[in-house]
Amino acid sequence: MNQTIDNDEVLAIAQRVLANQPFSALLKTEVTRASADGRCEFRIRISENLMQHMGTVHGGVLGYAADTALTFSAGISYGVPVITSEYKINFLRPVIGEMLIARGQLVYKGRTQAVTRCDVFVIKEGEEKLCATAQGTIVVLPESSKSAP
Repeated sequence: MNQTIDNDEVLAIAQRVLANQPFSALLKTEVTRASADGRCEFRIRISENLMQHMGTVHGGVLGYAADTALTFSAGISYGVPVITSEYKINFLRPVIGEMLIARGQLVYKGRTQAVTRCDVFVIKEGEEKLCATAQGTIVVLPESSKSAP
């Protein structure tokens, strides 16, 4: 992506891409930050629909939040379609609270693959606590690699 692009424009692009993802709409995910340096932030309001049988947020929701931030971090940087090749997540604590926040950032960018990382936080009673951390490899889709920097 052109580094001269305004961060407000990057955020608007990220919001459009997210809005076109039916699963993200189902979870009512919001992108609240996206910048040309590959940093992004997503928020998901915690509701009963996201819980598992023990009363905590389902691990799949945390995995989705991390994967989304990991992939958007690279996609913002490349400016072309990308997809997750793999990711690893560490669940650090059971998640009970009002809001999930996934913050992603670019760690390394090669010609066709990037390494990104993400921390997932829960907000409970106004306090933010780290609940998961992830790292992933994101690849430029083959049909896009001709236009990747």
